[in-house]
Amino acid sequence: MSTVDDPNSDVGTTAVTVTGQNGVKTSTFRVTLRDGVETERTLVSERVATAPVDQVTSVGSRQPAPPAPPAPAAPPAAPPAAGGCDPNYTGACVPIASDVDCAGGSGNGPAYVQGPVQVVGSDIYDLDRDGNGVGCE
Repeated sequence: MSTVDDPNSDVGTTAVTVTGQNGVKTSTFRVTLRDGVETERTLVSERVATAPVDQVTSVGSRQPAPPAPPAPAAPPAAPPAAGGCDPNYTGACVPIASDVDCAGGSGNGPAYVQGPVQVVGSDIYDLDRDGNGVGCE
């Protein structure tokens, strides 16, 4: 059995690339018998009918690529000028106000948000009327 370096496979991997096989050898003997009992055996010839095949195992030597650096974080969304964004919602900045309604809806404000927005805390402005976790759909 032999091993070979495989630069196309990762370190720590192995694979049998050539399966080993036994060979076949024919031996011819001259046998001398006396009263039916073997008294002498002499090798006359040997011939290899099939040569043996050595098993070959490939051993990976390629180093894995280093992990990709983490993607830079997206810059935080700019809060509205008056008071910041309510942390109970994501997807759009829901202003902190006495009342917030969905833009284009029937609410009377004083503040509005263009949806959709995800409700991640308490739906204090009742923007998610159907309770599916998404407001201003």
